[in-house]
Amino acid sequence: MQAGRKPHEKLEDYRYFLKDSIRQEINFTQTAQSRRLPAPPLQKPCHGDTVRIDLPEGLRSLRYCCRVPVGEAIMERESVRFYSDEALTLEELSALLWATQGVRHVLSEECALRTVPSAGARHSFETYIAVSHVEELPAGLYRYLPFDHQLLQLFLDEKIDDKASWACMAQRFVAGAAVTFFWTTIPARMEWRYDLATHKVIALDAGHVCQNLYLACTALGAGTCAIAAYDQAECDRLLGVDGEEEFTVYIAPVGKL
Repeated sequence: MQAGRKPHEKLEDYRYFLKDSIRQEINFTQTAQSRRLPAPPLQKPCHGDTVRIDLPEGLRSLRYCCRVPVGEAIMERESVRFYSDEALTLEELSALLWATQGVRHVLSEECALRTVPSAGARHSFETYIAVSHVEELPAGLYRYLPFDHQLLQLFLDEKIDDKASWACMAQRFVAGAAVTFFWTTIPARMEWRYDLATHKVIALDAGHVCQNLYLACTALGAGTCAIAAYDQAECDRLLGVDGEEEFTVYIAPVGKL
């Protein structure tokens, strides 16, 4: 028996997560949505006394910063683990944030269309960024507010690059990034509608988000590398999330080439 498995478990047992069989077992008339319970908010609230930083307009930034068309970006997309010392501009960061979680149209308090697809348009993710080399931004941790297209300053820290690297199981290339994206999920947003069918679609949605980051990075002359191997407790501690109702699911350092 391999480490991590219980005596009665087989490797094949874990494949169930990849299937959609669970959907046939759910009574969708009893979901929180069907029972008309309030939907969890699509953006975490923030305290009024925290520092909020306006970002350049997202779509305009993306159009201005992109150097290659989408077809070429798809062809050239690759994982990049070595970055130059050149800082990202605030406009480039704005473009990347908008490309990955930007809000295009708010339909209601329960539904907003963004730049990436999400099951039921529920968008369970929050975006945190560990900033090391971004013009006009001091080093530290920030959270993206997609409905306001602003950054919420969580704390400043000149050693945030090393702390991000440590949380990613000491993968040193993370420390060389200009900014590292940490995506957390708030499962309740999706569970409100999909109940036990939630958790596979959260994983699918994460892939949509990170692929947009890859393509946007390629288009503006930067690189990224998706990370799924990280220290869960250390990442959650760094971001200040509880690890239960909100926790880290995906990470991607970004730097100029």
